[in-house]
Amino acid sequence: MRKTLRWLLSLVVLIGTVSTAGAATAAQPDATGTKVVTDDAADIKDRLLAIPGMSLIEEKPYTGYRFFVLNYTQPVDHRKPSKGTFQQRITVLHKDTARPTVFYTGGYNVSTTPSRREPTQIVDGNQVSMEYRYFTPSRPAPADWTKLDIWQAASDQHRIFKALKPIYDKKWVSTGGSKGGMTATYFERFYPRDMDGVVAYVAPNDVVNKEDSAYDRFFAKVGTKECRTRLNAVQREALVRRTALEKKYKEVAAAEGYTFNTVGSLDKAYEAVVLDYVWGFWQYSTLADCESIPADAKNATDEEIWTSVDTISGFSFYTDQGLEPYTPYYYQAGTQLGAPTIGFPHIEKKLIRYGYQPPRNFVPRDISMKFQPGAMHDVDAWVKRNANQMLFVYGQNDPWGAEPFHLGKGARDSYVFTAPGMNHGANVAGLVADQKALATARILEWAGVASAAVQANPDKAKPLAKYDSKLDKRKAERQLRP
Repeated sequence: MRKTLRWLLSLVVLIGTVSTAGAATAAQPDATGTKVVTDDAADIKDRLLAIPGMSLIEEKPYTGYRFFVLNYTQPVDHRKPSKGTFQQRITVLHKDTARPTVFYTGGYNVSTTPSRREPTQIVDGNQVSMEYRYFTPSRPAPADWTKLDIWQAASDQHRIFKALKPIYDKKWVSTGGSKGGMTATYFERFYPRDMDGVVAYVAPNDVVNKEDSAYDRFFAKVGTKECRTRLNAVQREALVRRTALEKKYKEVAAAEGYTFNTVGSLDKAYEAVVLDYVWGFWQYSTLADCESIPADAKNATDEEIWTSVDTISGFSFYTDQGLEPYTPYYYQAGTQLGAPTIGFPHIEKKLIRYGYQPPRNFVPRDISMKFQPGAMHDVDAWVKRNANQMLFVYGQNDPWGAEPFHLGKGARDSYVFTAPGMNHGANVAGLVADQKALATARILEWAGVASAAVQANPDKAKPLAKYDSKLDKRKAERQLRP
């Protein structure tokens, strides 16, 4: 029956009546240019859904690929699999089982729109993307928050990898940006035999949570003095005008239905937004964007100060409605990841009531939290001693890079590069020429697709897939978490 079905599918392709999605994904040209259907391409959905615990949410067409949004049944506790399960969303951007596979996570929700991360474009491969546990809808019900930790999440990735490896049996490279870069690193720490390489972008490494002076040194030197002065002045002025601007905030909150139960009050939320302002600018903007910052804050109108702060920090964020999607992040920041605390030497102490607030303030009080100071120290020490085929990429002007990962004497074929002038969107393409070539060559080598020419001379390394304006476009989410 299966052979008959394949013959019929081939006939459909040959007479040109296959659907757009099928023609773009199942049809491959043979040596004569005639389109035929390979067993792999025609059967990939069946092969994926034959995995125990895998179910289809939807398939979306994209030329040259097949894109699946799936649910995968995971144990709530990998140490005690019998104690309950939950459905974790993943996506598969399928190109060809003969190509390498990139395992991506952003550390938050997964996008259900076809997209391709930089390593996927470089190796011209498949991409598996995972939604991080406890981000809705990938959350157990009821949620046992003690099971949200970096080992459990790494074990999620390990099970997904083991389930898909029989189908995608070529080389695998893990990647992620920001919290996703952290996630890729933790995955490697706990399951170092799974991946053939790791590309971690802008991954913070807060080894000692109580020691954050590196961030203060960063903000004292980043960019230019003129730009820092503009930003500091607007931030200070927003606190000087707290009464007037909080009146506007109350009006906005009433109109939008915003509440402030988690953070505690509108006043706390207001100050949190304002104190994020300078950080937020450098995280997502460039030095050239300083021209958009009011040059004379003292003489700017209230509306100008409000608009600048709202555009960069977002007054909606510390509302209950803004915080709720990020509860899992703040829980992890307050239990394992750590969170920065920075000073504001340009602002008088009398103007600051709460300071940089801890993650505990942004998680509902009915969720218990206890910090584990050894978690990040363990990962940091492991990377220094054991990093193998790992690449860390940072942006020169990104605050989250103030505490980066470092390599020790035990590291092998691993690298830490910084892209000049770049922010939290730093990537391999933004590195200086020799580092860009080396990084690209190493990624190709780790994925098993480096040509002889590239192996002999890394300067010849280039992405194997052409840039796709839809697949490869990076939409920066305006949220100030890593």
